[in-house]
Amino acid sequence: MTAAESDLTTTSGKLADLRKRLSETLAPVGEAAVAATHAAGRATARERITHLLDEGSFVEVDALARHRATAFGMEANRPVTDGVVTGYGTVAGRKVCVFSQDASIFEGAMGEVYGEKLIKILQLATKTGVPLIGVHEGAGARVKEGVVSLAMYAKVLALSTQASGIIPQIAVVTGATSGAHALIPALSDILVTVEGDSELYLTAPGIASTVAGREISGQELGGAGVQRDNGTSHHSAESDLAALDWVRSLLAQLPANHRSEAPRLAVEALSGSVRENLTDSDRELDSLIPDSDAQTYDVHEVLTRVVDDGELLELQAAHAPNIITALARVEGRTVGVVANQPTVLAGCLDIKAATKAARFIRTCDAFNIPIVEFVDAPGFLPGTEQEHGGILAAVAKLSYATAEASVGKITVITRKALGGAYVVMGAKDLGTDLVFAWPTAEIAVTDAPSAVESIYADKLSRAAEKGEDVAALAADYAAEYEESHINPYLAAERGLVDAVIPPSETRGNIIEGLRLLDRKVLQPLAKKHGNIPL
Repeated sequence: MTAAESDLTTTSGKLADLRKRLSETLAPVGEAAVAATHAAGRATARERITHLLDEGSFVEVDALARHRATAFGMEANRPVTDGVVTGYGTVAGRKVCVFSQDASIFEGAMGEVYGEKLIKILQLATKTGVPLIGVHEGAGARVKEGVVSLAMYAKVLALSTQASGIIPQIAVVTGATSGAHALIPALSDILVTVEGDSELYLTAPGIASTVAGREISGQELGGAGVQRDNGTSHHSAESDLAALDWVRSLLAQLPANHRSEAPRLAVEALSGSVRENLTDSDRELDSLIPDSDAQTYDVHEVLTRVVDDGELLELQAAHAPNIITALARVEGRTVGVVANQPTVLAGCLDIKAATKAARFIRTCDAFNIPIVEFVDAPGFLPGTEQEHGGILAAVAKLSYATAEASVGKITVITRKALGGAYVVMGAKDLGTDLVFAWPTAEIAVTDAPSAVESIYADKLSRAAEKGEDVAALAADYAAEYEESHINPYLAAERGLVDAVIPPSETRGNIIEGLRLLDRKVLQPLAKKHGNIPL
């Protein structure tokens, strides 16, 4: 007797019937669809999950779900899984919940049952306190099911918002994801795209083309390059499986939820004084900063000498490169690194950089990841484009995020910390726990030439009237001001810097600081929530 002819009055027949039903989930719309996906160089929805998770760990839920719509002949086409694979498993032995949308079923469009599956897995992840990883590829609401499809989006977005800051939510966009569908990954903590395949937009290319009066492709409208450049995505991979490999690396540096800490690697703890443990790599920092302000340096050269094994997991690396945001480890513990990049715009803060840093700091704070900032910022990028574009609000976001963060915060001032940039880049009085400065640090209200223009304006004006060499006089004043004020020692005298240290002792001081800040306890003021200037 075949499976199709199983005797359902017997246990063995019922088991055979179950196996037959479950086998349908491997190719819900037939093997031809699976073959077409592979021919396009892409993995199926189910294969993406099994690639992400530890081998054999996937436990599927709602595998046999089917839609129950009857309008427009829908009752004649009821593929199993209804367009999304959901369940849980492990990544490196740690529990996670997952879902993977299947564009081969109704083009991945969401219907009522599809939405119910997402809601269930979101609720399961939130109440068990484990990360949720979603693979996104869908064509918006399922039109034939009507407004109930839109209601499902509203429910999913509401639950995702409630889960925000409780569990890490990671989105991998592997194909065209449009309309309300695109809002779900946009709400995630980390969003990953795939070069050449990902498309993420609210308005379909056809509509955009009509409005623009020319043909606009999905890639042009919302491809991986677009989302990378506008800061929506945090990382772009070459393929769907490469994106999932990157997510595994990311998860290794994130906690399961807001009540836990990220896994610590077992490392040999340093003992003795900081100076006793200096390495050749540490000592290289002492000669890194150029003698002339006209020369620059790559802050990566600092970071890789401070973090464990020189390894940084950068987020939004191609977006606002004048500031670096990365996850790394110091003495085995995960830290969030924020650093001005002097090789781009001289390290000046602009709209994109301030917003990027603010979002990253809030993410770290939500998940108990201490923050280490490296400051070399001469100020804010000047110009009407920045002012008209809202740099004031962007920098306010950064100051708000830094002041609000309750995790351990350490700042290292390597060179310039001038004017307002000093204030918002981890200043002591903004709530940073420990501030270190290198002897090369320039901490002041402004640079020497600008200070001279302000302080000595009258003297320079009188010198000009007398026919004296104003340029030489201004240069003398600037040299005097620079010697007396453009240094870290006035700040150190006033306790705005906890210590001026040799660059070679940076890693050791950060290690000692992080050990201390493990014990940090804050009692925040009781309130509903603050009002960050979004």
